[in-house]
Amino acid sequence: MSLSPRSFTFVADLVRREAAIVLESGKEYLVEARLQPLARAAGFADLDAYVTHLQSGAGYPGRAAVVEALTTNETSWFRDREPFDVLASHVLPDLLARNAARRKITVWSAACSSGQEAYTIAMLLAEHVVPRGWQVEIFATDIAPSMVARTRAGSYSQLEIGRGLPAPLMVKHFQRQGTQWQVSDQLRSMVRTQVMNLAAPFPPMPVFDLVFLRNVLIYFDQPTKRSVLSRVRQVMSPDGYLFLGGAETTLGIDDTWHRQPVGRLTLNRPRPPATPAPVPPRTVPGLVRPTRQEAI
Repeated sequence: MSLSPRSFTFVADLVRREAAIVLESGKEYLVEARLQPLARAAGFADLDAYVTHLQSGAGYPGRAAVVEALTTNETSWFRDREPFDVLASHVLPDLLARNAARRKITVWSAACSSGQEAYTIAMLLAEHVVPRGWQVEIFATDIAPSMVARTRAGSYSQLEIGRGLPAPLMVKHFQRQGTQWQVSDQLRSMVRTQVMNLAAPFPPMPVFDLVFLRNVLIYFDQPTKRSVLSRVRQVMSPDGYLFLGGAETTLGIDDTWHRQPVGRLTLNRPRPPATPAPVPPRTVPGLVRPTRQEAI
């Protein structure tokens, strides 16, 4: 199956409008690969005919499946490793010291895919925070309802478990159920899930100490990146930490973030608002104010 330029333009516009994901020219192969299963399931042997169907009123309900198919759901346990090492060695000790009175840590795993990131964070908090008697809340959100459902279920295949999960943690936090591995009730109780589009206005949210927004901004254009970063900052604690992907930065996009290097990793933190300069007393030209002694 191949896709005409006109059909590609329609799909690219649809995905950009609904999810702010930019599909530039040259991504036709990706769109074709992702749409072929959907076209076959809908009974179309030709991709252009399938796209024409999507453009009609009868095909409108199928557009959500197209958007979901074209979101990237690449993930693994402890992905890229270093962010989670820095979380355990640097960030959590700092938050434990700062939040001693509140004794609670709130985390957002944005664009959580099938949940490996959220449960990786849960495992680290179960090791370093929960034993101290602290509360933990992890919000896991994604634009794809199927990914949110998978995160909520917390069930993974042997192949998925084998992608980065250390054996001791698998034994401690997972149980075998047939051909699947089930996340423990302890970890699942720490994670709340919700369908959410980062490019749309945020729903009411708590104040977060940690936000993991990794490998998401790379799919957005500059105005969308700026908008997302601005709204993320509004739901973060002044002492919070923002984790981005290795190819992502706030530099040159949003200067209200302070970039803090830790080893090879750069953490992003809300920059305190600038203190306004004192306003000098207003004077009228030609008017000399009397001194206190002259006034008396």
